[in-house]
Amino acid sequence: MTKFQLSSGTPRRLGAHHDGFGVNFAVFSEHASKIELCLFSADGQDEIQRIALPERSGPVWHGYLKDLPIGTLYGYRAHGSYAPEQGHRFNPNKLLLDPYTREMHGDWANDPATLGYDENSPAEDLSFDARDSAAFVPKSVVSDPALFKGLKGQHNPHLDRDLIYEAHPKGLTKLNAAVPKDIQGCYEGLASQPMLDHLKSLGVQAIELLPVHSFVDDKFLVDRGLRNYWGYNSIGFFAPEPRYFGPEGLKGFRAMVERFHAAGIEVILDVVYNHTAEGDQRGPTLSFRGLDNASYYRLTAGQPRYYVNDTGCGNTLNVAHPYVLRMVLDSLRFWVECMGIDGFRFDLATTLGREDHGFDPRGGFFDALRQDPVLSQVRMIAEPWDIGPGGYQLGEFPHEFSEWNDRYRDSVRRYWRGDAHSAQELGARLLGSAEMFDRAGRHSDTSINFLASHDGFTLADTTCYAQRHNHANTENNRDGHHSNYSDNGGVEGPTDDPKIQAVRQRRQRNMLATLFLSQGTPMLLAGDEIGNSQQGNNNAYCQDNALGWVNWDQADTDLLEFVKSLSRFRKTHLSVRQKRFLHGAARKRDGHPDVDWRDFDGEPLEWRDPGLANLCLTLRCSAEAPSFETDSDVVFIVFNRSSEQANVILPDTPDGLHWIRAIDTDKYQQGAFCELEVAKTVVSGQSVVAFVLKANEAKA
Repeated sequence: MTKFQLSSGTPRRLGAHHDGFGVNFAVFSEHASKIELCLFSADGQDEIQRIALPERSGPVWHGYLKDLPIGTLYGYRAHGSYAPEQGHRFNPNKLLLDPYTREMHGDWANDPATLGYDENSPAEDLSFDARDSAAFVPKSVVSDPALFKGLKGQHNPHLDRDLIYEAHPKGLTKLNAAVPKDIQGCYEGLASQPMLDHLKSLGVQAIELLPVHSFVDDKFLVDRGLRNYWGYNSIGFFAPEPRYFGPEGLKGFRAMVERFHAAGIEVILDVVYNHTAEGDQRGPTLSFRGLDNASYYRLTAGQPRYYVNDTGCGNTLNVAHPYVLRMVLDSLRFWVECMGIDGFRFDLATTLGREDHGFDPRGGFFDALRQDPVLSQVRMIAEPWDIGPGGYQLGEFPHEFSEWNDRYRDSVRRYWRGDAHSAQELGARLLGSAEMFDRAGRHSDTSINFLASHDGFTLADTTCYAQRHNHANTENNRDGHHSNYSDNGGVEGPTDDPKIQAVRQRRQRNMLATLFLSQGTPMLLAGDEIGNSQQGNNNAYCQDNALGWVNWDQADTDLLEFVKSLSRFRKTHLSVRQKRFLHGAARKRDGHPDVDWRDFDGEPLEWRDPGLANLCLTLRCSAEAPSFETDSDVVFIVFNRSSEQANVILPDTPDGLHWIRAIDTDKYQQGAFCELEVAKTVVSGQSVVAFVLKANEAKA
């Protein structure tokens, strides 16, 4: 056994870092009495050396091993008090993952040896388990620094950002026969040429990936023969999840990012810093719990045996602790500077902003992000809710954040389902939900508008199912959202009835047109552009199979072409994607309001009408736009929710111009229609139509 020269090393950089001569190890634990570094054989099977870290500087334990090579496998054992009633759960029999490791060797095993307590004891988690867990957990890896040389991001504060595409790292390509088979379901497959061609044809400017931090399959899922598909169960905040590795391994992740950037597409990661995979007091001891439970987690006041569960996942990370906050910030910077990531969508972001007095947009986490010279320059998106007290905080985040707007999703679904009073709601959503976001200098693109996301029905299922069908999740169909605001058209699930099929297809086109014609930032769920279905499952978090993967073989190519046309229209017409909110103010240049609401007869819309169902609006450049931003683009949009066709009075046109029917969800296959010098037109029932101005042709 090789003996390596040990010295104190430095506490300045947490993790294991090779400097060309040896490795410096540094790990945080405020309450441990001793930290042991365990070195393993190349296959990870045998512990070959155990070394107590020789130095402690404040709460950081550290040491340096000269000549220790790159690729060394290791883990930690933490000594200290095992007193769950006091919040401490130290157990040196449990091998712990380095929170800062950037690679892992081996897999997690669902074995009781990973528990810090005896699961068969009547004392439950107050008991102590002496079994060694090393055989059942991955080993941390001393990484080659060359793997993580700086990678420039695509992020640009002046970039014209618009369409976001939310996708699963595996599910997007696993069934796509156009992607080379050896990289289907892998990082490399995401940025393969067929996928880049598809995304570019849709006008996608950013791909938002479900979690890629290394994560663990929940025990209750493994016991049922399932696994965690979505990945919201993180354990390694610096390590890419290896189950998505392709032929190039970790290098494939960086290659994916570089290919996306070369195609002009940003990469956004969905990140889970609100909880970890260790669960509640009955969960395994894998890393944070064993290193310093009382520091890493928020514990129940007066009962520190138990965990605050604002996340619904058993525990809550304590980002108020300076070293936990440091870990999160170090992780974010790592993904930006070393992996080229352009932005982050923060899962259950309310949790991160909750202080002792409640949610605070000026809290420590947000302050740290906003002043950071690296992180303040990248894109930040909040999921503005959790299940804790005061958890729903839509519209309350700092101005640097965009926010997932679930009220947009629900309003659009309710409107096209025909719900009472939903037309008034839709009016607000079409203009960027100004009542929630128009304050403190925020812009209309703050609202991330979506019809569907990974969590819930797909767009197609919204039109095919009135009820969820989550039986495959083995929870007796009790899981998933209750309120889907969906409508099946008369038959639950698939049908051969051509009339019902037509109704469903029209509903999808209407909702997609609504999305692309709304102020704000549109987000499209992967597969919605081709009519992908999850067979009515609105909570496919554990369906790592064909149910959860995008089905490319049954792609609706007509729908795909329609979505492409919507995206081209949005890119061409600035009126539907303005930065400033529209309030109907008169523009100085011509006296016209920047938004004008009318009924089909051309009269001002009566918003107080409880039966209001149909809307017309004219969009122009904002009255608040400075002169250098003014644009002559004008769009007139008609929403006809009734089943009957309607005669619609068109707005007056300036001399020399006429209206063109550019988008029509009824006649979508027939292209554009010119309405030359007419005062009214016919709009089909259950349709959306968008008109634009065009110059008259010169007469001979």
